[in-house]
Amino acid sequence: MGEESSLLIIVTTLVISFVIGIILNHFWPLFFNNNGTTTTLVIPKGTFGWPLLGETLSFLKPHPSNSIGTFLQQHCSRYGKVFKSHLFFSPTVVSCDQDLNYFILQNEDKLFQCSYPKPIHGILGKVSLLVAVGDTHKRLRNVSLSLISTIKSKPEFINDVETLALQILQSWKDKKQVSFWEESRKFSFNVIVKQVLGLTPDDPQSATILQDFLAFMRGLISLPLYIPGTPYARAVQARSRISSTIKAIIEERRRKDDSKKNDFLEILLCVDTLSEDEKVSFVLDSLLGGYETTSLLMAMIVFFVGHSQTVLHQLKEEHDNIGSTKEKEEFLNWEDYKKMDFTQKVINEALRYGNVVKFVHRKALKDVKFRDYVIPAGWKVLPVFSAVHLDPTVHPNALHFNPWRWESDEQICKKLTPFGGGSRCCPGFELAKVEVAFFLHHLVQNYRWEVQEGEGPIAYPYVEFKNGLTIRLHQNSI
Repeated sequence: MGEESSLLIIVTTLVISFVIGIILNHFWPLFFNNNGTTTTLVIPKGTFGWPLLGETLSFLKPHPSNSIGTFLQQHCSRYGKVFKSHLFFSPTVVSCDQDLNYFILQNEDKLFQCSYPKPIHGILGKVSLLVAVGDTHKRLRNVSLSLISTIKSKPEFINDVETLALQILQSWKDKKQVSFWEESRKFSFNVIVKQVLGLTPDDPQSATILQDFLAFMRGLISLPLYIPGTPYARAVQARSRISSTIKAIIEERRRKDDSKKNDFLEILLCVDTLSEDEKVSFVLDSLLGGYETTSLLMAMIVFFVGHSQTVLHQLKEEHDNIGSTKEKEEFLNWEDYKKMDFTQKVINEALRYGNVVKFVHRKALKDVKFRDYVIPAGWKVLPVFSAVHLDPTVHPNALHFNPWRWESDEQICKKLTPFGGGSRCCPGFELAKVEVAFFLHHLVQNYRWEVQEGEGPIAYPYVEFKNGLTIRLHQNSI
């Protein structure tokens, strides 16, 4: 009996000590700086929430992507546009301030560094451009910019985009309505898999990659538990399968070096500065960037334009004018793209109002003083882009879709950061804009559409259309 009592006391003591340890570890940063000494720094106001979880669940609560959500509304109202919190298991400074966000993005690898939660690394891989830092990131980014510049200048890229857009629209010929979220994903995947790997939509490898890629996407932002059957575990396994498929394609290319293909992979194989794993990771990063962001931007535009006949009318007028200069079945070209001035304004406004990317993760490399407060070294920093995009002091009448606001490009790099900024700005953003613009060119000339009631972009924090964005189609008369 005495031994059982002693064991119970030991277990109880261990449990209590563990709980106290979690609580102390959670609140420790409030009283001590990164070196373990008492801090005299003026840290932004805020709260840390519950031990361990902090305020993460409240922060991630779904809300319309063209709003900042209840969490940010309440915290900004109570503490101001810059406040402290405890998110993703780390003490964090959250910034909804335009100037601080810009300051963070412009000081990459000087004062701040990319710092995504470790589970993300498990899915993306250690050599992904998205999580690499320092010299490794610079080297990978330079290669990426060079490759994208080469592809962008090729007429084959533009022709492929237009051909695939026409195939999608042709498939609607006898349909009264479509799930546009699915259609936009099909289009963007077909484009990126053709440009990167030289695969057509009918190629069996395309279907294999797409199936694994969907599992990969579902687990990218999920509870990081590597337990068989969980979205996270499936994502890690899907990435492994995609990597194996890509390696098999690379080996096949090398065996048939007499049959050169005009795609991203062909150029990539000639880059001697990348390891084999880096080349595979490059392909995966390209699929990720070219698939999700592009398809979401297309869906955003269709959703917002579907609620504004004025915008649709001016879009159609612009593309009718461009189309009138082309011969029958003549492809669009780069000069045509540069004429799509209003289209660019619509794209910018959809990026601002829809918020394809809500925030990014950074870490303070040293104590950083900004205005009258300090961000302690080692703390995470979350610049929230959507908060600036929807800030009425930055964008008048911010909760209204208005492409004409971009008539002036004054301080556009500070006001609009949908693809990040500084040295980590998405290198492929121009390709995404070309794809969307060319799809719109044929869409607005051939169709009018109505958005089904109850549709809308929801941030989870990744953005999606929960009901698939069903639209009713009306063919334009010839």
